[in-house]
Amino acid sequence: MIFKFVRALVALLPFFAGPAFAARLTDVAGRTVELDLPAKRVIVGEARQIHVIAALKGAQTFDTIVGWRDDLVKKDPDSYAAYVERFPDIAKLPQFGYVPQGNFDLETAITLYPDVITLNLESAKVAKESGFEEKAASAGIKVVYLDFRIDPDKNTEKSIDILGQLFGASDKAEEFKAYRRAQIARVTDRLAGIRDLKRPNVFIERSPGISGENNCCRTFGPYNFGAMVDLAGGNNIANGIITTTFGDLNPEQLVVSDPDHVIVTGSNWAAESDINQFVSVGRGADMQAARTRLAALMTRTPFPELKAVKQGHVHAVWHQFYGAPYEFIPIQQFAKWFHPDLFADLDPDQTFRDFHDKFLPVTYRPGYFVTAEKGTN
Repeated sequence: MIFKFVRALVALLPFFAGPAFAARLTDVAGRTVELDLPAKRVIVGEARQIHVIAALKGAQTFDTIVGWRDDLVKKDPDSYAAYVERFPDIAKLPQFGYVPQGNFDLETAITLYPDVITLNLESAKVAKESGFEEKAASAGIKVVYLDFRIDPDKNTEKSIDILGQLFGASDKAEEFKAYRRAQIARVTDRLAGIRDLKRPNVFIERSPGISGENNCCRTFGPYNFGAMVDLAGGNNIANGIITTTFGDLNPEQLVVSDPDHVIVTGSNWAAESDINQFVSVGRGADMQAARTRLAALMTRTPFPELKAVKQGHVHAVWHQFYGAPYEFIPIQQFAKWFHPDLFADLDPDQTFRDFHDKFLPVTYRPGYFVTAEKGTN
């Protein structure tokens, strides 16, 4: 009788256990990872992943995060300030370096007893070859790779799903993906209905004014911002020339292409820039200061001779859109720049405000785009 009671009790134990369940997931590097889900203790190996996690968890964003990389503080301090304002205790969260640069302190990370460390896909090669993965595994820590940057078209939704699993928010992940698709479709569906669409030629420059001699012309191939240009009804002039996510365009090629629009990416990089000539756009940015910086960038060779500069079709976009699945916002804004009559009714600023209201625990402040004043270059 006692034996039957014990056996019945053992059979019922899973029903009284905690909410985490052993599961398998496949990360964007194609690795099968076995761990208990949702994870109870997470180190976010790129803090800018918080733009996704916050959309999934809202007021509970930091409940299971025990550490994160220092990139939000250095590369996106305006967003960091917004999250500190909402969650003051995160200022005390342990911060870590960047795995590819060899300054991620794994020994300290181990002392935090994380279940999992999330890393960006570009860290995978170094993490494997340096023994980072092996050392983490020997300490009982899972490593999971995500990608919102290298090939967003292929990996974004998968990465959102993975974060949904890790943080126990799969339903919210589905809601987020549906919202994102619908907002992109507001542009692509309308463009699809236009016969013989005339696509303006567009040059998009990656983070000018942040470091070095500030020469032209770092740009995007058919991925990331390059893909956003095409989805918005433009023609990325680097298509067919640069086949990777990022690359350098020859200045002579820029002159030959003579684009109709020039877009530069910018952010608040004051913490790490050595020349401070970047365009600081982002949450709550000073628009007049941004326009002044943008005009100054257009005095570099060979920009003054370009049609886009002469006609005042010069813009800046928040650089951090390139690493978060918020690309529906720049796609909408690009569409308004490229086809103003067709998208006169579209308001990207309102879209982003609405997204904050529906998904994010922080308040919205505009400042993510700017256009140079005509005749200032």
